[in-house]
Amino acid sequence: MSKSTPFAREDVMQAYLDSLLQSPEDPAEVTANTARLLEQATADIIAKEPVVAPVAEPVIAPPVTEEVTDTAVEQLSGAVPPPVKTTPVKDMLENRFQALFFEVAGLTLAVPLITLGGIHRIEKVGGLIGKPKWFKGVMLHRDQKINVVDTAMWVMPEKYDQNLAETLNYQYLIMLGDSLWGLASDKLVNTVTLTRDEVKWRESGGKRPWLAGMVKEKMCALIDVYQLIAMLNSGLGSNDQTP
Repeated sequence: MSKSTPFAREDVMQAYLDSLLQSPEDPAEVTANTARLLEQATADIIAKEPVVAPVAEPVIAPPVTEEVTDTAVEQLSGAVPPPVKTTPVKDMLENRFQALFFEVAGLTLAVPLITLGGIHRIEKVGGLIGKPKWFKGVMLHRDQKINVVDTAMWVMPEKYDQNLAETLNYQYLIMLGDSLWGLASDKLVNTVTLTRDEVKWRESGGKRPWLAGMVKEKMCALIDVYQLIAMLNSGLGSNDQTP
C-alpha cells in the first residue's frame, strides 16, 4: 500500500506557503520532495566560503548506551534554560548566507547555518508522560540530555494522523543553536547559499514567530531558530500565541 504526503502538487504548496506568510490564522502544513545528505559547516566556513557545500554523509556520534529514566528527564525539564536571543534571524544574516535544508514527512524546512547547533544520529529516545504530544522525549548524547521534538507533530498538528505517522522515518536530530532542543528529521538534503532577496520574509506581528519566511525558488519554510527555541522553552506549539 502506498503512502502519501499531505501535499503532492507544487502549485498547492506554493499557495499554502504564500498564505502562511500573509495570514497568521492559517494552519501550518507544507511539503516537497525528499533527498539525502549532510552535516558539515562551521561559522568560519559560512563566513569565508559562501558556496554550495558538497553533499556528504553527516558525522554520526556513536550510540549511547546509558538508559533514559524519568528522573533524568525531570531533571532536564526542570533546568533553567539559557537566555534566548531576541533579534530576528533576518537581522542577523548577511546579504549572502548558507542554509541547511532537511525534510520531515515530505515537508522541506531550512535553518541558517549560523544558527545550527549540529546534527546527530537519532538513537534511543525516552518518552515522558505529561508533556506536550510533540515532545518526543529525551536522547542521551555523551554528557548531554537532548530534548527531541516530533517535528511533524509540532509544525502541522492538524495534519498529523496515523497515515502521516506511518510515513515518518526519523533518523537525524537538527540541533537548534546552543540549546538542548533538536528537531527530528527524516532526511538531510543539502546546504545552499542564498541571498536575502531569495526569501519572502514573514510579515511582522501575528502568530508563528518561528517562521522567518519562505525560500521562494525552493518552496521551503526558513526557520527563525531563536524564536523557535523560545516557543519550545515555553511549551508552545507552532500555532500557539506567544506571550
